Amino acid sequence: METHPPHRGFRIVDWQAFFRLHHDLPREGPGAPEDVDWVLRETGLTGAVSVCDAGCGPGGDLETLAVRLPEANLIGLDKHDGFVTSAQNRCTRFGDRVQVRQGDMSDPGGPYDLIWCAGALYFLGVTEGLTSWRKTLAPGGFVAFSEPVKLQNEMPQAAREFWQDYPEITDLAGIEARVDAAGFDILGHRLIVGQAWENYYAPLRRRIAELRAVTPDPAMVEMLDMNAREIALWEAASDHIAYALMLVRPR
Repeated sequence: METHPPHRGFRIVDWQAFFRLHHDLPREGPGAPEDVDWVLRETGLTGAVSVCDAGCGPGGDLETLAVRLPEANLIGLDKHDGFVTSAQNRCTRFGDRVQVRQGDMSDPGGPYDLIWCAGALYFLGVTEGLTSWRKTLAPGGFVAFSEPVKLQNEMPQAAREFWQDYPEITDLAGIEARVDAAGFDILGHRLIVGQAWENYYAPLRRRIAELRAVTPDPAMVEMLDMNAREIALWEAASDHIAYALMLVRPR
């Protein structure tokens, strides 16, 4: 799996229940089209470039990339076949220039002018993932990835509980150190906070309510409760819970 946020990725007890809950949601993590727009402005990418969305989930960002780059060739990769099918259906209108396939984002092929990775690089590790991707980038190519970030040392209790299953979380300086260790330069960053998380949680709230209404089995109840608690923790500390979207390039 390469698509769900780390604060819930380590407590899954029933994958069937997880995928039933998350089937055909528009996103598998926080984000917004404005994040893609920022990266494209900063990089200046346009025309017939090659782009990989590593850990594309159901294709929310892949679709935005395809719209914003109408001459580009794009590849979406995800390990879960259900997400691959959702992304394929979502991107059918773009024809052959957008391909979605089941695969391991540690070996995405290439070369690419941009690797986009929203909320999934932590599966490989920032340093380890960037190191492995160096060989998959075209000359002058970029990586844009989002990673959980501490906004302050003293987080509210709800924020601490929200990230309790991702003890590797650091402040921005910690992310920068991991990027530097991979031999990459940071060209800029953008915080993903507030509305970008609501874009993810609003459809998830509705799905939880729908499934509660059909007398779910115990495994499903546990999954619904776990995700509802995640949402409640975010709501209690939404100004203190963020990803950092990092734009980097090999030195």
